[in-house]
Amino acid sequence: MNTRVQSIDVLRGFTIVAMILVNTPGTWSSVYPPLLHAQWHGYTPTDLIFPFFLFIVGASIAFAYNNKIPNSTTYKKIGIRSLKLIGLGLFLSLFLPHFPFIKDVSTARFPGVLQRIGIVFFFTAIISVNFNWKILLSITIAILLGYWILLGFIPLPDGTLPTFDRAPNNWANYIDVTLLKNHTWKTDYDPEGLLSTLPSIATALLGVLIGKVVLYQNYMKTLILFSLGMLMIGFGYLWNNWFPFNKAIWSSSFVLVTAGWATAFLSVLYYIIDVKKKSIGTIFKYVGSNAIVIYFASSFISKTFYLISVGETTIHGWLYGSFFTSIISDAKLASLCYALAVVSFYLIIGYVLYKKRIYIKV
Repeated sequence: MNTRVQSIDVLRGFTIVAMILVNTPGTWSSVYPPLLHAQWHGYTPTDLIFPFFLFIVGASIAFAYNNKIPNSTTYKKIGIRSLKLIGLGLFLSLFLPHFPFIKDVSTARFPGVLQRIGIVFFFTAIISVNFNWKILLSITIAILLGYWILLGFIPLPDGTLPTFDRAPNNWANYIDVTLLKNHTWKTDYDPEGLLSTLPSIATALLGVLIGKVVLYQNYMKTLILFSLGMLMIGFGYLWNNWFPFNKAIWSSSFVLVTAGWATAFLSVLYYIIDVKKKSIGTIFKYVGSNAIVIYFASSFISKTFYLISVGETTIHGWLYGSFFTSIISDAKLASLCYALAVVSFYLIIGYVLYKKRIYIKV
């Protein structure tokens, strides 16, 4: 039986393209607001991107590990893939494109996007191959409720009542600063920190559950997917009254609302692509076929361009100044056009790799 769902491949590629778009503006000082993260509480379209990818990781696990036997071979494959992802993330953090070619470990950031993907993949895959959907749902609910109780009601070691604000008495920030010290993105928190990785696993588990719906439910599947998406969005907005949407700490309401939007978006793509057999978004499928490799390459090249000098600027600065700000007077538009040019480059790379049947699995 061919269980390949084209809409999931398209959504995966679209998410990677969106990641590259928001990560590579011409200048961070001139970016349209929807392409920036929320300052703290709330969410923007940009805040949906990483949760969408983790959701797709979960949905893909539902397909790849369907009927897999939980044995040492399965665990070994899961473990190796997880370590590869974490290793790539740490490499990006430590690499320098000039001597001594490695960043001072004492100040290097340890968390990161690929590290989180690796950790989330490991635990989500292990859980999914061992338990049925009812237990998966129970574990997801337990994570979301437990995280809310911890961050909202359990006093910190010094007796201080916790808060959801960006402050030392936020449990997620407290643990990151205490354990990671100066290895975080900011001095007071990390958006891919330790404790907030727990609810991000719930995001992937919801992806697994939706993947199982796609696998097994045949009657009115599109309507069921869309309804489940709306249900999660509704519960997310309700929970937001007590546990605000927040990507930085990956709040439980944020998990529900982002998984809800991902499910609703997938339901529409599923109907158009898999039910009606319309060929849309094919270019995103090409990128999705080598998603991690293209994301890694974009991050590696972007970092290199920022760190290699060209005269009094960098490769990035020279490209941006020579081909964009010199032609486009509006700073935000010039910055966006640079990002779109970068995206176009990786779309071409994805197309070439796909047409040559080169699939680099991590």
